[in-house]
Amino acid sequence: MTDRVPVLKIGEILLVSIQTDLEDQMVMDLQEDLSNRIVADDARGVVIDISALEIVDSFVGRMLATNAAISRVLGAETIVVGMRPAVAMTLVELGLSLQGVRTALNLERGLKLLRRLSASRA
Repeated sequence: MTDRVPVLKIGEILLVSIQTDLEDQMVMDLQEDLSNRIVADDARGVVIDISALEIVDSFVGRMLATNAAISRVLGAETIVVGMRPAVAMTLVELGLSLQGVRTALNLERGLKLLRRLSASRA
């Protein structure tokens, strides 16, 4: 049995805090868990905190973009927060622009951005 990444609820926002390097099965489980929680909780936003990740590869980069796309289709915006400069440089070097994924420097800024986006949609 693999570990699962917790998905926490804060009002209409789901928080995913990735605290360890992700194995392939963990990524697949996260996609399923997150999409189910968006629907079950009627979430309007998702924050994915990657501040604990020191390195990323193309698989993790694609996972972030895929999770954001799934969330968007289900009616929730996604913000990735806590990206380290080295991670940002690696993603760019890998040619992963994370299209459709909004970013913020930290959790506080990410939550503010989601609230602003939610208010503009209302």
